[in-house]
Amino acid sequence: QVQLVESGGGLVQAGGSLRLACVASGLTIDTLLMGWFRQAPGKEREFVAAISRLGGNTSYRDSVKGRFTISRDNAKNTVYLQMNSLKPEDTAVYYCAADWSLSAVVRTTGYDYWGQGTQVTVSS
Repeated sequence: QVQLVESGGGLVQAGGSLRLACVASGLTIDTLLMGWFRQAPGKEREFVAAISRLGGNTSYRDSVKGRFTISRDNAKNTVYLQMNSLKPEDTAVYYCAADWSLSAVVRTTGYDYWGQGTQVTVSS
């Protein structure tokens, strides 16, 4: 069973940066597609970024392109989300997600495993 634990959230001023981390346990993540999603109050959860199992392919939602970077360290069973130039509209609970994948295809839906989330609040 895959367990995901996020960390790194917090309160930051607009224009600032945060780095989220997601540590997986239960198995090594080199067979997992990893992604980050977020959910703002009153809104549906939305895709933010994803990275293929060996890190060769990534995908981002348009509103974070050029500001956010997803990366992974399979030796540490960890995936990261570096968030720069944060905006108030980035405020949300950020969730790490994973799904089995032996390909390099990056998907934005269909994840089976989820973390509990970490709050990111960006003040104006």
